[in-house]
Amino acid sequence: MTSINTTYGIIMDIAKNIGDYSGTHISDVPADLESEEALYFRQTIPKFPEEAVYIYSFKHHKMIFASGWEEVVGYRDDEINMLAIVNMSAPEFAPFSHDLNDKALKFIHKKTENLEKYSFTIELKKIHKEGHEVPILARVGVFSSKNGKIESIIGRFQVNRSLIFGKIMRYAAYGPEKEKFEEELNQALFRHFAISDKEKEALSLVAKGYSFKEIAHELSVSHSAIEKRILPLYKRFDLKSLTHLVSFAYDNNILP
Repeated sequence: MTSINTTYGIIMDIAKNIGDYSGTHISDVPADLESEEALYFRQTIPKFPEEAVYIYSFKHHKMIFASGWEEVVGYRDDEINMLAIVNMSAPEFAPFSHDLNDKALKFIHKKTENLEKYSFTIELKKIHKEGHEVPILARVGVFSSKNGKIESIIGRFQVNRSLIFGKIMRYAAYGPEKEKFEEELNQALFRHFAISDKEKEALSLVAKGYSFKEIAHELSVSHSAIEKRILPLYKRFDLKSLTHLVSFAYDNNILP
């Protein structure tokens, strides 16, 4: 069985890959689960079966709460830390996960209002302490803010064995400026084989035979907004037509 010290040693060796922005904001300090704050969170924050939860404080530069991690990835709640969580992604998911965390955090840190309404999700595999892969639907959002600045974030990692993975990464962005948030992520993550929730939503209607105009009406957005969601997928996936794009989506489990 891999020791936590060995794992942390590996993590520190690859920490430079987590993203320049994220790397300046996270640490390997675990939560003090006997603190008054952590005990309060344990009583007030709900957790579902096969779900791990954390709260990370940017103010204190450390984890301030963790629950459910041994059940999900094999690490005790008092040893898991933010750096370990970020870097336990399976190799094929790690580059995209690192970039998504980095770009999403950078976007949210520029905002000053309604910060608690911002979050993002990603479907990926994490590496269990014993070495096997765990299918995860992860959601990370702002937990608390003060004077227009983020103080802490909350992450929920739910085991989801119904996830079907292909070579396409799937993610979504949420918040008051959802369209702008997702558009910035799409541009920043263009080099990856990935698709956002909004792009997938529009593509599913293309697969049903809707025209761009009909999709725009169905989703209550402009025609140009639909073009921005669909047309970049041609270049991203090296495809030549809508027919090829739809076939590619089915072949790679983007569409059911």
